Amino acid sequence: MKTNAKLPDVTFRTRVRDDSIEGPNPFRWQDMTTADYFAGKRVILFSLPGAFTPTCSTYQLPGFENNFEEFKANGIDEIYCLSVNDSFVMNQWAKAQGIKNVKVIPDGSGEFTRRMGMLVNKDNLGFGPRSWRYAAIVNDGVIEAWFEEPGLMDNCPDDPYGESSPETLLSYLKQAVAAE
Repeated sequence: MKTNAKLPDVTFRTRVRDDSIEGPNPFRWQDMTTADYFAGKRVILFSLPGAFTPTCSTYQLPGFENNFEEFKANGIDEIYCLSVNDSFVMNQWAKAQGIKNVKVIPDGSGEFTRRMGMLVNKDNLGFGPRSWRYAAIVNDGVIEAWFEEPGLMDNCPDDPYGESSPETLLSYLKQAVAAE
Protein backbone atom coordinates (compact mmCIF):
# COMPACT_ATOMS: atom_id res chain seq x y z
CA MET A 1 0.00 0.00 0.00
CA LYS A 2 1.12 3.51 -0.64
CA THR A 3 0.10 7.02 0.20
CA ASN A 4 -2.84 8.34 -1.83
CA ALA A 5 -4.20 4.79 -2.29
CA LYS A 6 -7.86 4.19 -1.48
CA LEU A 7 -8.62 1.52 1.09
CA PRO A 8 -10.28 -1.64 -0.26
CA ASP A 9 -14.05 -1.93 0.10
CA VAL A 10 -14.86 -4.89 2.33
CA THR A 11 -17.52 -5.89 4.82
CA PHE A 12 -16.40 -6.73 8.34
CA ARG A 13 -18.48 -9.13 10.47
CA THR A 14 -18.70 -7.57 13.93
CA ARG A 15 -20.50 -8.40 17.15
CA VAL A 16 -22.12 -5.52 19.01
CA ARG A 17 -23.86 -5.30 22.34
CA ASP A 18 -27.66 -5.18 22.09
CA ASP A 19 -29.48 -4.60 25.38
CA SER A 20 -32.74 -5.85 23.84
CA ILE A 21 -31.21 -9.36 23.86
CA GLU A 22 -31.63 -11.12 27.18
CA GLY A 23 -29.27 -13.61 28.72
CA PRO A 24 -25.55 -13.83 29.37
CA ASN A 25 -24.49 -13.02 25.79
CA PRO A 26 -26.41 -9.90 24.68
CA PHE A 27 -24.63 -9.43 21.35
CA ARG A 28 -25.76 -9.53 17.72
CA TRP A 29 -24.02 -9.62 14.37
CA GLN A 30 -23.58 -6.30 12.60
CA ASP A 31 -21.94 -5.90 9.22
CA MET A 32 -19.67 -2.86 8.96
CA THR A 33 -18.11 -1.66 5.72
CA THR A 34 -14.92 0.18 4.96
CA ALA A 35 -17.06 3.28 4.38
CA ASP A 36 -18.73 2.89 7.79
CA TYR A 37 -15.35 3.09 9.48
CA PHE A 38 -13.44 5.53 7.28
CA ALA A 39 -15.76 7.83 5.29
CA GLY A 40 -15.56 11.49 6.28
CA LYS A 41 -13.00 10.99 9.05
CA ARG A 42 -9.27 11.30 9.57
CA VAL A 43 -8.23 8.20 11.45
CA ILE A 44 -5.33 6.04 12.46
CA LEU A 45 -5.51 2.44 11.37
CA PHE A 46 -2.97 0.06 12.82
CA SER A 47 -2.80 -3.64 12.16
CA LEU A 48 -0.96 -6.32 14.02
CA PRO A 49 -0.39 -10.09 13.95
CA GLY A 50 -2.84 -11.05 16.67
CA ALA A 51 -4.91 -10.20 19.69
CA PHE A 52 -3.41 -11.23 23.03
CA THR A 53 0.12 -11.44 21.57
CA PRO A 54 3.01 -9.89 23.56
CA THR A 55 4.10 -6.82 21.56
CA CYS A 56 0.53 -6.00 20.55
CA SER A 57 -0.80 -6.24 24.11
CA THR A 58 2.16 -4.71 25.93
CA TYR A 59 3.13 -1.79 23.68
CA GLN A 60 1.12 -1.13 20.55
CA LEU A 61 -2.54 -1.22 21.63
CA PRO A 62 -1.94 0.39 25.06
CA GLY A 63 0.27 3.06 23.45
CA PHE A 64 -2.48 4.15 21.08
CA GLU A 65 -5.09 3.97 23.85
CA ASN A 66 -3.03 5.98 26.35
CA ASN A 67 -2.24 8.71 23.80
CA PHE A 68 -5.75 8.99 22.37
CA GLU A 69 -6.33 12.57 23.54
CA GLU A 70 -2.99 13.71 22.14
CA PHE A 71 -3.84 12.11 18.78
CA LYS A 72 -7.19 13.90 18.82
CA ALA A 73 -5.44 17.19 19.57
CA ASN A 74 -3.37 16.56 16.42
CA GLY A 75 -6.33 16.11 14.09
CA ILE A 76 -7.31 12.45 14.48
CA ASP A 77 -11.00 11.56 14.84
CA GLU A 78 -10.74 7.83 15.57
CA ILE A 79 -8.14 5.12 16.13
CA TYR A 80 -8.78 1.61 14.79
CA CYS A 81 -6.90 -1.58 15.60
CA LEU A 82 -7.32 -4.31 12.99
CA SER A 83 -6.21 -7.92 13.17
CA VAL A 84 -6.90 -11.18 11.36
CA ASN A 85 -8.97 -12.40 14.28
CA ASP A 86 -12.73 -12.88 14.60
CA SER A 87 -14.99 -10.41 16.36
CA PHE A 88 -15.31 -12.61 19.46
CA VAL A 89 -11.53 -12.55 19.99
CA MET A 90 -11.14 -8.85 19.20
CA ASN A 91 -13.95 -7.85 21.57
CA GLN A 92 -12.58 -9.98 24.41
CA TRP A 93 -9.07 -8.63 23.86
CA ALA A 94 -10.30 -5.02 24.01
CA LYS A 95 -12.23 -5.88 27.19
CA ALA A 96 -9.22 -7.62 28.78
CA GLN A 97 -7.02 -4.60 27.92
CA GLY A 98 -9.54 -2.11 29.36
CA ILE A 99 -9.76 -0.29 26.02
CA LYS A 100 -12.20 2.64 25.97
CA ASN A 101 -11.01 4.81 23.05
CA VAL A 102 -9.44 2.60 20.38
CA LYS A 103 -11.98 0.66 18.34
CA VAL A 104 -11.16 -2.87 17.23
CA ILE A 105 -11.92 -4.14 13.72
CA PRO A 106 -12.09 -7.90 13.17
CA ASP A 107 -10.74 -9.09 9.83
CA GLY A 108 -11.61 -12.71 10.55
CA SER A 109 -11.19 -13.99 7.00
CA GLY A 110 -8.21 -11.75 6.27
CA GLU A 111 -9.89 -10.26 3.19
CA PHE A 112 -9.08 -6.62 4.02
CA THR A 113 -5.52 -7.52 5.00
CA ARG A 114 -5.01 -9.53 1.80
CA ARG A 115 -6.36 -6.70 -0.34
CA MET A 116 -4.03 -4.30 1.46
CA GLY A 117 -1.11 -6.53 0.42
CA MET A 118 -0.24 -7.20 4.05
CA LEU A 119 -1.36 -10.82 4.57
CA VAL A 120 1.57 -13.07 5.49
CA ASN A 121 1.87 -16.65 6.66
CA LYS A 122 2.97 -17.09 10.25
CA ASP A 123 2.94 -20.89 10.23
CA ASN A 124 6.30 -20.84 12.02
CA LEU A 125 4.39 -19.55 15.07
CA GLY A 126 1.32 -21.75 14.57
CA PHE A 127 -0.81 -18.73 13.56
CA GLY A 128 -1.52 -19.34 9.87
CA PRO A 129 -2.30 -16.26 7.73
CA ARG A 130 -2.03 -12.99 9.67
CA SER A 131 -1.38 -9.32 9.13
CA TRP A 132 2.07 -7.85 8.83
CA ARG A 133 2.44 -5.04 11.35
CA TYR A 134 1.68 -1.60 9.87
CA ALA A 135 -0.09 1.67 10.61
CA ALA A 136 -1.61 4.38 8.45
CA ILE A 137 -3.17 7.77 8.74
CA VAL A 138 -6.30 7.57 6.62
CA ASN A 139 -8.27 10.61 5.51
CA ASP A 140 -11.77 9.87 4.16
CA GLY A 141 -10.73 6.37 3.09
CA VAL A 142 -7.48 7.44 1.40
CA ILE A 143 -4.04 6.73 2.87
CA GLU A 144 -2.36 9.99 3.85
CA ALA A 145 0.72 8.44 5.48
CA TRP A 146 1.97 4.83 5.60
CA PHE A 147 4.13 3.21 8.31
CA GLU A 148 5.19 -0.38 7.58
CA GLU A 149 7.57 -2.52 9.58
CA PRO A 150 10.63 -3.59 7.56
CA GLY A 151 11.16 -7.08 6.20
CA LEU A 152 7.66 -8.01 5.00
CA MET A 153 7.78 -11.80 4.48
CA ASP A 154 6.10 -15.07 5.25
CA ASN A 155 7.26 -16.86 8.41
CA CYS A 156 9.45 -13.98 9.55
CA PRO A 157 11.73 -15.24 12.33
CA ASP A 158 11.19 -12.08 14.40
CA ASP A 159 8.47 -9.47 14.96
CA PRO A 160 9.76 -6.03 13.96
CA TYR A 161 8.15 -3.15 15.81
CA GLY A 162 8.89 0.57 15.70
CA GLU A 163 7.71 2.07 12.40
CA SER A 164 4.07 1.43 13.32
CA SER A 165 4.39 2.52 16.95
CA PRO A 166 2.17 5.22 18.44
CA GLU A 167 5.28 7.32 19.08
CA THR A 168 6.21 7.26 15.37
CA LEU A 169 2.73 8.33 14.27
CA LEU A 170 2.48 11.03 16.92
CA SER A 171 5.84 12.43 15.82
CA TYR A 172 4.65 12.49 12.19
CA LEU A 173 1.42 14.28 13.16
CA LYS A 174 3.22 16.88 15.28
CA GLN A 175 5.64 17.63 12.43
CA ALA A 176 2.74 17.94 9.98
CA VAL A 177 0.94 20.39 12.29
CA ALA A 178 4.13 22.40 12.80
CA ALA A 179 4.65 22.62 9.02
CA GLU A 180 1.15 24.09 8.46
